[in-house]
Amino acid sequence: MKAVIQRVSRACVMINGSIYSQIGSGLLILLGIEDADGIDDIEWLSNKIVNLRIFNDEQGVMNISLQDIHGEILLVSQLTLHASTKKGNRPSYIKASKPGIAIPLYEKMIRQLSNDLGIAIKTGEFGADMKIELLNDGPVTIVIDTKNRD
Repeated sequence: MKAVIQRVSRACVMINGSIYSQIGSGLLILLGIEDADGIDDIEWLSNKIVNLRIFNDEQGVMNISLQDIHGEILLVSQLTLHASTKKGNRPSYIKASKPGIAIPLYEKMIRQLSNDLGIAIKTGEFGADMKIELLNDGPVTIVIDTKNRD
């Protein structure tokens, strides 16, 4: 799994011109799923996300977690995170999972994050044409690949 994590003051997903879901202070997470991903990736990544100390403490130092600020998560599936650009100029998405594999893993990730954080997770709609609006706070953007845990 690959995740692009952005610390936001607010974020929303729009589908067909209407707000589908939105959050205030927290994390917008773009999630790419591949066939090799499993429950171990979900559990490890969820724990990492919930406990990342990337929010400012009273001294302005990134030293507190999403749990500490009682922040929210907006999780959006994004197959283009597994784009390969090695050949030519048109990306290949061969490593990205097809819906039959990706949807159950995406749903498990939603449940895992919700369990770990203790609140409902806001989402996009799998496979939909979405517009995402965000106010990146910092800016803070972190990329995590569960296949590269070093």
